[in-house]
Amino acid sequence: MTDLDRPVYSGHMTRQRDTKTELIKVGMELIGAQGYNATGIGAVLKQAGVPKGSFYHHFESKEEFGLAIIEAFTERFLARLDVFLSDDTLTPLNRLRVFLEKGLAQLESHSFNTGCLIGDLAQELAAQNERLRNRLDTVLASWSERFSACLHEAQQVGELPSSLDPDMVAGLILSGWEGAVLRSKVMKSPKPVREFLDILFAVVLKNP
Repeated sequence: MTDLDRPVYSGHMTRQRDTKTELIKVGMELIGAQGYNATGIGAVLKQAGVPKGSFYHHFESKEEFGLAIIEAFTERFLARLDVFLSDDTLTPLNRLRVFLEKGLAQLESHSFNTGCLIGDLAQELAAQNERLRNRLDTVLASWSERFSACLHEAQQVGELPSSLDPDMVAGLILSGWEGAVLRSKVMKSPKPVREFLDILFAVVLKNP
């Protein structure tokens, strides 16, 4: 793209974009810390330093705001996941292990006060909001699909037996991870996640 091809943004358009980005960023932080229902729009506006009218210029409702947060988190998470799982300097199982170990390190860096935003929202909203539930289900399925592709590649290079069903094992990994993260948050300890990872790679994903 040349300079002549680049879109020209007015200062007003740039401010609008920055305001929306800041609202999503603050909303993600607050909802991640205290949950969707406990996070009021007023608290988001106050922390972001944005007037109420600006919020409703970008989002028709809190539900729309929640969907925007899910989309922003998912885009960032999938980009990170794809980087790890496409690292051809490592074998497929090692890529998966490095990614999950990094996830544990991130949990520890936050003292287990926050977990997986998507998992937390799914637990909180699955029985309350069908639109958000459907989107969260789709997001989780996209993670499982990527795990499954990595496991299939591991089979192709001989790291896993062909008798394993990659889709089923990917679902097991996702469910086990989310459950272990929840317990680590409750216990304020890495123990549940560490035990899950050790058993996963020593037993379920054991080399043939």
